[in-house]
Amino acid sequence: MTVRPTPRQDVIANAGAIYQPDAGRLVLYEDRRARFVGDTITILIQENTSASKKSSGNASRTGTTSLTAPSVSGLPFNAFKGIQGVDVEANSKQSFSGKGDAASNNLFTGSLAVTVIEVLENGNLLVSGEKQVTINQGTEFVRFSGVVNPVYIQADNTVSSTRVADARLEYRGTGYVSEAQTMGWLGRFFMSVWPF
Repeated sequence: MTVRPTPRQDVIANAGAIYQPDAGRLVLYEDRRARFVGDTITILIQENTSASKKSSGNASRTGTTSLTAPSVSGLPFNAFKGIQGVDVEANSKQSFSGKGDAASNNLFTGSLAVTVIEVLENGNLLVSGEKQVTINQGTEFVRFSGVVNPVYIQADNTVSSTRVADARLEYRGTGYVSEAQTMGWLGRFFMSVWPF
């Protein structure tokens, strides 16, 4: 999730000039915004997503069939005499109605310091970081990674998570509290194969 900064080379003395080409940073005209591998940036997590979907469908079909058996004279042995003049009628009706609703709302706020692990060729910064908090017997992890455009980095070395490309945000927990909220493997098995 993080990377060590590259070791700096020994500065070669260049007396007689203000500009030192071998110095990693020239603080006379620039601020301390992150731009090198190993620098840290504070990500302001401001994730708020909302989505909803609604669908419905209706279909119906009705059919009627009627048949009258005609009277035919001269049939041998009166084989079909019992069905002569009989009326046959059939009705069918089919209907279908279906509705579906889905909604999702997510809110995640906070802050997390990440490290620049790579400087891309176009100047964008690949960042990644992790925060681990252990309370009693439970541990919570917050992990974040993504690509930051240096233009969006504020003067206080912060950037909003909504301006991070390819952002991956993960929040997980371990311990007996998280285990109590997880269904057991046997229960998950029966939920997947139970037909009713």
